[in-house]
Amino acid sequence: MFKISSVKQFCVILISCFVSTLAISQTGVNSGKAQLQWLGQASFKLTSPSGKNIIIDPWITGGPKAPAVYKKDLSALGKVDFVLVTHGHVDHLGDAPDIAKLNNAILYGPADMITPLITLGLVPSNLTHRFNKSGSITPSPGIKVTAVKAEHSSLIVYNNPVTTKNESHPAGEAVGYIIQLENGFKIWHMGDTGLFSDMKFISEYYKPDLVLIPIGGNFTMDPVDAAYAINTMIKPKMVIPIHYNSNPLAKGTLAEFQEAMKSSPTKVIPMVEGQTLEF
Repeated sequence: MFKISSVKQFCVILISCFVSTLAISQTGVNSGKAQLQWLGQASFKLTSPSGKNIIIDPWITGGPKAPAVYKKDLSALGKVDFVLVTHGHVDHLGDAPDIAKLNNAILYGPADMITPLITLGLVPSNLTHRFNKSGSITPSPGIKVTAVKAEHSSLIVYNNPVTTKNESHPAGEAVGYIIQLENGFKIWHMGDTGLFSDMKFISEYYKPDLVLIPIGGNFTMDPVDAAYAINTMIKPKMVIPIHYNSNPLAKGTLAEFQEAMKSSPTKVIPMVEGQTLEF
């Protein structure tokens, strides 16, 4: 037991305790919560309850809706612990190779997308990990990522420095990811996908709490398709619409999705690019 000799000393101790508590809260350490920041299109920064930073499908420097602070300087993302990419299209692969090299972080992705990234010299092999649908990884203690089906294509467009011409390289099959965090919270990042009946199986087997679903149309489900998937096959607690508002060919809107979901028990959580939510 120690004695407080004055009101001034008591105030100093009280302020010190407040500052320490605030610092723990801001870092997210021991908060029991995850933080999710939308960087535009399908790109997210996910901070786990233990403070691990995960970057998903980072179309940032070329992304028209990415926050300006990150477009100017990828290091502004802070320390990145690992990177997940669902497929090779530029609006998903984007800055993943640069972020992996900048942070000496592993880039995880579909096997036949990772291989051309290595052979083209875009990422060193020691900073990659190849896996495929139904395969799981544990990139950090308490975090499990499983690759699941997505109904989509995959291609890498590479600018050859010798010829200065663009080349097209097949990049295997697209996937989605079930991301289970240290507190048991599960997020299904669907990547790019159209409707497919195994959405029901994936939901029943993995039981995601939150689904990040594309709604833009043309390349993926449109708002009506996405609402059908959520209401009849997936039925999660929460859904965040993604992959819209960045490409004029993908014309689906948030308002259309909200209208299609208006009688659904699933909570629709709209986000603005750059916004961070806590779960």
